[in-house]
Amino acid sequence: MRLKLRSWNRTYAFVLALSALPLFISSCERDPGDLRPAKLDTNPVVELGADVDWQPFLGSKFTVLDVDREDRISSEFSLKIEVPVPGDPDGGFAGGAFVSRFPRDLSGYNALSFYAKSSKPTTLNTFGWANDNTGFSKYEGSVNNIPLTTSWQQFFVPIPNPSRLTFERGMFYFAEGAEDGEEHTLWFDQVEFTTISSITDPRPSINSRNVTAFVGGGVPIEGAKTVFSVAGEDITVNHFPANFDFVISDETVAVSEAGEIEVIGAGEATITAMLDTVEATGTVTLNATAPPLTPAPEPTLPASDVVSIFSNSYENKEVQKWSADWDRADYTDLVIDGDDVKAYTNLIFAGIEFIEDQVDASELTMVHMDVYIPEGSRFSIKLVDFGEDGQFGGAPDAEHEIVLNAGTTPAIAVGEWNSLEIPFSDFTFLFNRAHLAQLIIASDSPTAYIDNIYFHK
Repeated sequence: MRLKLRSWNRTYAFVLALSALPLFISSCERDPGDLRPAKLDTNPVVELGADVDWQPFLGSKFTVLDVDREDRISSEFSLKIEVPVPGDPDGGFAGGAFVSRFPRDLSGYNALSFYAKSSKPTTLNTFGWANDNTGFSKYEGSVNNIPLTTSWQQFFVPIPNPSRLTFERGMFYFAEGAEDGEEHTLWFDQVEFTTISSITDPRPSINSRNVTAFVGGGVPIEGAKTVFSVAGEDITVNHFPANFDFVISDETVAVSEAGEIEVIGAGEATITAMLDTVEATGTVTLNATAPPLTPAPEPTLPASDVVSIFSNSYENKEVQKWSADWDRADYTDLVIDGDDVKAYTNLIFAGIEFIEDQVDASELTMVHMDVYIPEGSRFSIKLVDFGEDGQFGGAPDAEHEIVLNAGTTPAIAVGEWNSLEIPFSDFTFLFNRAHLAQLIIASDSPTAYIDNIYFHK
């Protein structure tokens, strides 16, 4: 739905020139008992310059930002964004975060207000807040597909849980790509946090699903969003799950604090979400499993005979993805008695990619992997070679999958470490192995623990 519009009437300005804040140092004696935490800034206005930096997103065109002293509201200037055309060698889209150098307390505001326009009628892909561009943002939220015209309009984006934003550096962010293959220009002005009374009727929700997680890990919550009525019009806000509080049926299995869920014991539990006093639709059914009590056996082969993908015993190749974008699994790192382990939950199949550091296994004869599955009866390993050009889909690629169970050689046993030794000759259709780039695992066990992945003579 369209965001509620208001006529412009404020005079806050963006300041582009960066300025250094002076540091005053004085010497005096103070009673440590008199010290109090400094009160955080509650300034709602986003001023590019004094303490707010522009940080373009990876893959975007870095030079899209400029200022416009002519086309503006009542500020000194507006922000002007030149959205690149598809295929621009400097970046495929315009996007980035406006990040405060110092945390602010924004918990007193329930909306983010901004003015925007475009050089042609378009839809702004994403506009949001609480993204500090570190990759560790917890309370991020956004609205998608905002309709823009060639005239200035004011928009109000509801913030689902302002109480979470007590220590926030991510002021606002946006992302926009070309439409109809043509470049266009965006303008933003007077971005500020505010409080309005016309935000009502929150309808929070999460996706209902069955989830397998391991003790000591977290629980992935998908589809977190809240629909609000803003002056009578519905606006859908997509946001990170930590904006919710969670209710767990069995707190010996999992506990929740500040919107994060930790699995503390094996068993089953149901998880529901709350936004303040409003219960979200959707239920997560959790099946928590305990990891192995002991690590996998330590390898004994000499390093000169091994090319390792993952092992504490050898120098490893560089892996870009332990859970590829196209797979169906959740992944995390785990330590068992000092030994690093890759843990997969909600596993159907998982793609491990070392495309930028491919393996030449032409002179090697064996594939090794240590695997632990707590249930199920099947585990499979697929190897993919990218051919002479080292590119997917280029020179003839080759792949082959080995499916293991209790009756195969090697066999898979449940509830114990399986040290798998598989000859390359068993991978019948892997007719090339000079450019191994992917390893894909799959199982009917939703949980799997992996260690010591290497190829050897």
